[in-house]
Amino acid sequence: MMEIAPSREKKDQPQKKRISRSLTLIKCPHCGNDRDFLEVADNVILTTNYRQNSDGSFTQEGDESQILGEIKLYCGECNSDLSQFHSRFLEMLF
Repeated sequence: MMEIAPSREKKDQPQKKRISRSLTLIKCPHCGNDRDFLEVADNVILTTNYRQNSDGSFTQEGDESQILGEIKLYCGECNSDLSQFHSRFLEMLF
């Protein structure tokens, strides 16, 4: 006669832990926005290099910036200052 092994109940199986998406999102505490943000830098020197073409027009060759002042992060919806989240914002730039 064939013997059938008892099935494991769900409580015996290891459960996978799920990381909540809300733990990784920056969310504005004032309006709840978690999508649109602005980074604003004070005292910036922007240098743009151009080459003049033979027809007199100009073509941008490149640019560089130097930030001399403070950098802040703002909510793109209600403009609240979210600078306390700026380091997290920088970590998540790809």
